[in-house]
Amino acid sequence: MSKKLRIVLAQLDLLVGDIQGNLAKLIGAAKSARDELSADIIVFPELSITGYPPEDLLLRKTFLNAATESLYEFKEQVQDIYCVVGHPYATEQGLFNACSVIHNGAILGRYAKQHLPNYGVFDEDRYFTPGATTCVVPIAGVPVGIIICEDLWFDFPVKQAVKQGAHLILAPNASPYEINKHEERLLMLTKRCSTNNVPIVYTNCVGGQDELVFDGGSMVVDSSGKICQHAGFFNEVLLPIDIEMMSTHVKMIATPTIILPSKEEQIYQALITGLRDYVQKNHFPGVLVGVSGGIDSALTLAIAVDALGKNKVKAILMPSRYTAEISMEDALILVNKLNVAHEIISIEPTLTSLQTSLTSTLLTEETGITQQNMQARCRGIILMAISNQTGHIVLSTSNRSEVAVGYATLYGDMVGGLALLKDVPKTVVYRLANHRNQIQQIIPQRIINRAPTAELAPNQKDEDSLPAYSILDKILELYLDKELGVAEIVAQGFELETVEHVVALIHRSEYKRRQAPIGIRINHRAFGRDRRYPITSGFKE
Repeated sequence: MSKKLRIVLAQLDLLVGDIQGNLAKLIGAAKSARDELSADIIVFPELSITGYPPEDLLLRKTFLNAATESLYEFKEQVQDIYCVVGHPYATEQGLFNACSVIHNGAILGRYAKQHLPNYGVFDEDRYFTPGATTCVVPIAGVPVGIIICEDLWFDFPVKQAVKQGAHLILAPNASPYEINKHEERLLMLTKRCSTNNVPIVYTNCVGGQDELVFDGGSMVVDSSGKICQHAGFFNEVLLPIDIEMMSTHVKMIATPTIILPSKEEQIYQALITGLRDYVQKNHFPGVLVGVSGGIDSALTLAIAVDALGKNKVKAILMPSRYTAEISMEDALILVNKLNVAHEIISIEPTLTSLQTSLTSTLLTEETGITQQNMQARCRGIILMAISNQTGHIVLSTSNRSEVAVGYATLYGDMVGGLALLKDVPKTVVYRLANHRNQIQQIIPQRIINRAPTAELAPNQKDEDSLPAYSILDKILELYLDKELGVAEIVAQGFELETVEHVVALIHRSEYKRRQAPIGIRINHRAFGRDRRYPITSGFKE
């Protein structure tokens, strides 16, 4: 004798701290799942009441009280469907990252996360007390175990739930996107399911939260470790899945799963999602992009239009005496193809006035570093003035390679509220530009083909100051991501002088990075909370 059950995975974009807004979204999703999708169960993401990560909001008693009140309001308003809802839960023993199983006004069970991530962007030990017990709840006759996010990466919590009789695991998550993360999740889930002979329903949130992007990727993996259904990436969706309850086990009913997007498409969508949510959730009316005719500003402008629409994007072209004619031509081709509003403001009057003020005391070399940085800062002043007047946020266009070695001007091209490409290496910038052009030819090919230049001095090229980006990005990956030392990197075939130069630039630029705007995180070791190095340090390797 078998019985069928329908579970809905609620892959939602929630806003940290918007407890009432999140509550309304959860109630609406639960009622839609019940009434439109005929669901028996709905599973929401981790900390769905508060959004993730709430950070130091969790230290405020009023915040915790509001979250508790909203949980009980949800409990009273939603009937006739089992709901797995994530929320903070305070007791005399501490504050827990918990989720509750709710049905018809009653809390049938509550689980507290056992493994609290405290690495990279995660600081859960700062707020939460680890749970110590499992939670297995009978839902419509099926013994169901509840596991939260990080607990899946350890074998014991799943094994513990199965030992106590669970035939199915429901797992709420708030797992941020990074390159190759989906493959890592699937490998982990395959291992947990096949080792413990139990299917797992994995629900993840979606959307941007400051520098973090949540990609969704909610899925169902059966007891053999085979993926049965998938909710896709970077989209809100209520995904219904059907299971058949047998006498001794649960059978997942499979449907064709999605084809995994290319790496370039995943990164591009992550940047779109992060930018869109940062602008919309912070209520900026639009964005400004300083467009130079180079590839970084071209890609930034294209992503901005794709994320927000052309009416919320304005391009500012700021030529100087060193701006090549083809740079202006390409910049105008780009803004016309994207059909965005633009303005041309020469920096020459501002620069000349500044030079006049400083000539007697500072300026002796016409194209020296001081003069070059003054040009960048003139552009920064113009962009920020327009930003102040319009309320539009400035998008910094520096990429990860430049940020790593300080090849950007503090208070110049580093100004802005969001550095869209901050975690995107220069070589990946080219890949993303080509990817975007495969969809529609937007970025002029000449921009992609030209040698990169800051155009702050005659005939200037980036490679006058830096190794070729193909070499630089490999060294940066080894040093920053894999944390290899100088000797270890040299042993992989790089010149000692080049490696030492790059490493010295990284250390020398730490103070700049601390003052840079946040950027959308796509790597495991992004600048910011992933990598917390001292500015003042005697260690140079």
